Formats: sequence, structure tokens, C-alpha cells
Amino acid sequence: MIKLKKIAALAVAVALPLSVAVTIAPAQAASTTITYGLWDSNQLPAYKACAAAFKKQSGITVKITQTGWDDYWKAVNAGFLSGKGFDVFTSHLAFFPDFVANKQILPLDKWIKKDKVAVSTLYQPGLANLWKAQDKKQYGLPKDFDTIALFVNKKMADAAGYSAADLNNLTWNPTNGGSYEKVIAHLTIDKNGVRGDESGFDKSNVATYGLWMEGSGGGDGQTQWSFLAAANGWKVNKGPWNTDYNYADPKLAATIKWWHSLSTKGYMPTFAQQQGVSWSDQLAAGKAAMVPNGSWMTMAVANSKNAKFELELAPTPIGPTGKRASMYNGLADNISAKTKHPNEAWKWVKFLGSAACQNIVGSKGVVFPAIPAATLKAVAAFKKKGVDVNAFYTHIKNKTTFLFPIANKKSQINTIINPVMDAIMSGSKDVSALAAANSQIKALFGK
Repeated sequence: MIKLKKIAALAVAVALPLSVAVTIAPAQAASTTITYGLWDSNQLPAYKACAAAFKKQSGITVKITQTGWDDYWKAVNAGFLSGKGFDVFTSHLAFFPDFVANKQILPLDKWIKKDKVAVSTLYQPGLANLWKAQDKKQYGLPKDFDTIALFVNKKMADAAGYSAADLNNLTWNPTNGGSYEKVIAHLTIDKNGVRGDESGFDKSNVATYGLWMEGSGGGDGQTQWSFLAAANGWKVNKGPWNTDYNYADPKLAATIKWWHSLSTKGYMPTFAQQQGVSWSDQLAAGKAAMVPNGSWMTMAVANSKNAKFELELAPTPIGPTGKRASMYNGLADNISAKTKHPNEAWKWVKFLGSAACQNIVGSKGVVFPAIPAATLKAVAAFKKKGVDVNAFYTHIKNKTTFLFPIANKKSQINTIINPVMDAIMSGSKDVSALAAANSQIKALFGK
């Protein structure tokens, strides 16, 4: 799943602070075992390597448990109740506010101060602040970040006559969809071989959709529509912890209305058709030609064994603002308030946030670590694997990122907005329902 943000160009040389020092644990900690949870199987080998390096330096054993997204969060929450959960776990900004409000995770400030961790300068700009709550306390050290790009079935794009230059210069607007919609239409093919922009196209009998829908996106739309809405000038609010939500903004309504229109035109599956179906499988099988998604999925998709597929990455389209846009999400590790080993847990969190671990993660070419030098190691590792990740980096270089929405009462906000988005994308409501949902959200904050 994953993951929201604002950073400086990576193309220029940056003076980096010294790496976080990994303090050798005292003798009494040598036999301690702490537990660590994560959900991404693609990252498991990297963190096993980090755990081995950490044990060598500290003597502390880290027992790692990896489970899929849904089961992972069930385990995290069950652990808070039982007191037998993870000592440290990979966290997500979607749940962070509730963890803080419920006092389920520990602030790190006393350890940061004691060990002189340069939180404000060590990581890509903006990432550390995402994990600072309204109480001004720091609850996580950034581990990685992600942006959004278009995952394209290169063989289908080539057959349709689109070059890399064509895909790298797409434009979009909510009125007619711009060149983005033209490409989506042309990449759509019905079962008689007729393309979506050709006479005789049968939208009820589609073999390949030009674009795939991955759910409604709820109120965040991280991989689905947020990059379009932002490129249209929309902002969900004024930044982290701000409660002035803008779901009633006509710019969002226009964006969602256009996006839903792709289903009615047959260029994208309906909400019902995509339920329970893997977008990456559809892309690899040639049943979808293009899917917007996050950088964390890059190698999982690139490693597809389907002979019909070769991955090409393209940047999100340029919108009415004259710029591209991407949600900027960054993960961090939280320490459970129920841990029996808080000091050892901190040593592991500090190691995870250090160059020592993030260089290991970067060398695996799976995600982009939060420390700039380690980020560049990841770029090189992706390139060595034959994957050009510049489609994700255009947002970094040109500062076209925006933050994942963080606020108190996030779960209550989702309870209001998510069903509305599902209803709009399923066709049972129109975009006017967004304004009513926004009023309900304002009421949560007494507005």
C-alpha cells in the first residue's frame, strides 16, 4: 500500500549530514530479542539484511514478521489490545493520527536528543515533519518515500504507435481529457480489434482497457485520481493537521466527473468489474494498457513473467496548472507503547533511520530510501535492473509533490468520504455528493 510529499532536486549535489551513529548496545541488551512487523514482501530481504547488520553491531536480535496489508493491520491493532504485538512496526500516515490520539505509540524525542540525531537535515526535505504530531513530538524517523507514475504495457504502447516521448509529454484537463484521454482511448481495444477512438468500437465488449481503475481511491485517491485533482489546482486542505477540507471544491468535482466518464465510454472498467481484480495482473496480461500507481510497485510489476508484457514508466500528465503532480508519501517505523524493550526498540528504529540500513535498502532497488545518498543508490540499483525510474523523479526534481492528508479523526473522515467515492464511481451518486460529504466532515470539527 503505500503511501505523500515536498523535496529538493536530486539532480544536484547535496551536502549531506553525517549518518546517524549506531550505538553498540550495553552487555545486558546483548541477549534481547525485539519483534518487528512489515507488510511488503518485496522489502523483506532488505530488512533481514539490516537486522543481521544491526545484530552484529548491537547484539540485539530482531525477529521480523511479514504479512499482507490487511492481515498486517489486524495484527498491529490486536497487538495494542493484547500487549503481545510488535515492539516496532512499519507505520503509515493513514493510521498515524489515531495511533497518537490513542497513545498507542511512543514519542522519540528524548532518545533523539540524547543520541543527537539530526532529524531536520538527515532526510529528504519534508519527510520528518510528516511524523511530527500536533503535540510537536516526533514519532518516527523516515525510512522511505514514494511518488506516482503511469505503469504502461510497452508492447501495447508500441503497437499503438506511441513513443516514450509521446507518453512523457501527456497533458490533461477535465473538459476533454487532453492528450491523456486520447491515448487512453486509442489504447482501448474491443474484442473485435476496434480501438476506442475508432468507428464501431463496442464499449460493452472490451478486450483491453486503456486505463485500469483500482477502486475509487476513497478520500485520498493516492494512486487513482489525486495527481489529476492536484494538477487541476485542488488541495484537500492546507497541509498536515489542517481541518479545513475541500471536498466541495468544483475542481475536485470536475476531476472525478471526468475520471468516471472513462468507464461510461468503455475506456476503463466499471467499479463493479474491477472489484477483487489485481491491476498488475491485468496490465501484465494485456487486459489493461496503462495504470497509475506508486513507486513501491515498480519491481513487482517489472518482474512479471508474462510474455505479453514489458514495463514502461511514464510521468503523470501535465494539468491545467501547467504542472504535473504527485502525492508524496513517506513511511516510518513506530515503537509500540506496549513494548517491554523501549530502549532496544529505539536502537532498532535509529538503525532503520540511519545510512547503515538505508544504504542496504537502496542497494536492493525496491523502494526509495529517505536519506538522499541512499535514494541515489536505489536509482542506480533500479537502472542496473533495467528500469528507468525518472517518471517518479520528475516530481522530485521539479518540486511537484503534495502531502498525503494527515489529520485527527482520519478514520471518521474515511467513514464519511470513502462510501461517497465508491457510490460516485459505481454510478449510484453523482459528484454533487462530494459537497454534502464535506459538510459532514466539517461538522466533525465543529465547523
